[in-house]
Amino acid sequence: MSSPTTTAGRAEYCVIACAEAWRGNGEVLASPMGLIPSFGARLAKRTFSPDLLLTDGEALLVGLDGETEGWLPYRRHLAMVTGGRRHVMMGASQIDRFGNQNISCIGDWARPTRQLLGVRGAPVNTLNNPVSYWIPRHSARVFVERVDMVSGVGHDRAAAAGVTRFHRLPRVVSDLGVFDFEGPDHSMRLASLHPGVTVEQVRAATGFELALPAEVPYTREPTAEELRLIREVIDPKGLRDREVRA
Repeated sequence: MSSPTTTAGRAEYCVIACAEAWRGNGEVLASPMGLIPSFGARLAKRTFSPDLLLTDGEALLVGLDGETEGWLPYRRHLAMVTGGRRHVMMGASQIDRFGNQNISCIGDWARPTRQLLGVRGAPVNTLNNPVSYWIPRHSARVFVERVDMVSGVGHDRAAAAGVTRFHRLPRVVSDLGVFDFEGPDHSMRLASLHPGVTVEQVRAATGFELALPAEVPYTREPTAEELRLIREVIDPKGLRDREVRA
């Protein structure tokens, strides 16, 4: 499998991969957490998902260029979350093969070696509305066999608790590729490689055995118009390259 010839950079493939998470979502609240996911959500709304609702992350609905379009009080925001009308793309300090996510602490939760953000809204998010993940530095320290503490609920724990009705983890995007949970028992599977990355690189940077399709495709190429939007409209300052190494 040879890498395609392209003018796109690694960060731009990551923007494309994040944008694809919202394809076909319809009129839902897109809640991207992080620079690349934010660019992805804006690209999706400008192109193939025009019905997406964008937020400033606090109390406002915003337009394509950040202009205020409406008020989103916290009570309404929570109603959208618990009603499944939001698709959030969160980060993860740790994530395991079944999609359990940790943003709370490293080490034993009773005596952690490092305190992180805390559980926050991750359990409610993962059990009520679609949750994808963005990880800008793919490594075996992040992709672990077992998370130190469960913040976001993975497929195995949701099944054990009998709360799978609204549980959905569409994808994980990292700087190396795109992953879904179409492996055995909803385990993580390598869905696509970003051009320039090999399966061996991904395996070496992952702390558990990934499921693999018979042939791993590359992340899709951006169109000329998508590249123009990313470079000239959405991120003309090139901030994407600060978050994703070439």
